[in-house]
Amino acid sequence: MNRHNTNAGDAADEAEPGTEGGAQALRIDRWLWCARLYKTRSLAAQAVSAGRVRVGDLRVKPSRLLKCGELLQLSLGGRELELNVLAIPSRRGPASEARGCYRETAASEARGLVWNSQQRLAALTTPRPEGRPDKKARRELMELARRQGRA
Repeated sequence: MNRHNTNAGDAADEAEPGTEGGAQALRIDRWLWCARLYKTRSLAAQAVSAGRVRVGDLRVKPSRLLKCGELLQLSLGGRELELNVLAIPSRRGPASEARGCYRETAASEARGLVWNSQQRLAALTTPRPEGRPDKKARRELMELARRQGRA
């Protein structure tokens, strides 16, 4: 048997010891990535390390094993989410599979609706130019930026 595993990202390597086949637990950074909450696993690990992901009100490390039934709280793009872990994925599959790994709590969904409406209102109040600036307006914008130290 080859002692060196060439497939370092195998889910069985990071599953709870003693579980072959269907994993009963998975590293939290890998679970967040497999559930498609973060685009890369390193972004998921950074979020966990920064304290934006909590399990049961406790700050955790990226290597913590996550099990079914646990409550996960995370800050994602300025929005606070509460998720119940329903499944441990064996791989990072399509989004339809990923959505089956968790369920958002009712309180979190209500907060999400309020957050979405606030974002919509903020977008409406943001001033929007009618079109592209002409040559003179562009020069004025560049001069303004220079005076403010941005260019």
